[in-house]
Amino acid sequence: MTASENPDQEDANDELAALDALEKEASEFNKDAEIDRILKAFRLDAYAVLNLQPGVPDSQIKIQYRKLSLLIHPDKTANPSAPNAFDRLKKAQTELTDPKHRTHLDECISDARMLLIRERKLTVDSSEVKDPKKEFIEAWRKKTVEVLVDAEARRRKQLKAQLQEEGREQRKQDDEVAERKRRREHEIKWEESRENRIGSWRDFKKGAGGAPAKGEGDGKQKKKKLKVLG
Repeated sequence: MTASENPDQEDANDELAALDALEKEASEFNKDAEIDRILKAFRLDAYAVLNLQPGVPDSQIKIQYRKLSLLIHPDKTANPSAPNAFDRLKKAQTELTDPKHRTHLDECISDARMLLIRERKLTVDSSEVKDPKKEFIEAWRKKTVEVLVDAEARRRKQLKAQLQEEGREQRKQDDEVAERKRRREHEIKWEESRENRIGSWRDFKKGAGGAPAKGEGDGKQKKKKLKVLG
């Protein structure tokens, strides 16, 4: 009996094939779950998108990004949401590797913590703060969302005001340019018509001085007749 005809060998092959299928299915499930998590994460919080805790070292950010980007890469999954999730992941990694943006995010998270402490009338030395439980951490995350939303609203308002001011300044500059252009065109037209004006004036003077006035041709003036009185 050949190996291909051995029932035990066939059962083993079937079992391996089933395990491979399960592993592939589990892998796809993990990919879909991670894609869903990224898309549901608060996008203004790069830590949440990358599933990291605030304050982690730069090396951990790079490791986490590489691991997740390989897992959900659009070329390695058929999930139609993969490209969107991948873009958000890349944006989060870029933000956390930008010192200015990361400092702003860390400050917002710290502000949210202090606001929560004040609301609950706690201190930084309170056990609830020093050894936070799940409930406190969840409340902290919600407060962080509020702080980030407020900060983003202020940023957009400032940007809008800046753009409006820049627009007004640009219109002012455009008006000044248009006024200078109008003056130049006026001066050019004035110069172009100069010769015509001079020629017309010469013709006028020539006509006025060259033709004798009526009654002055022979140099004699007509005498007025005197009325005889009486």
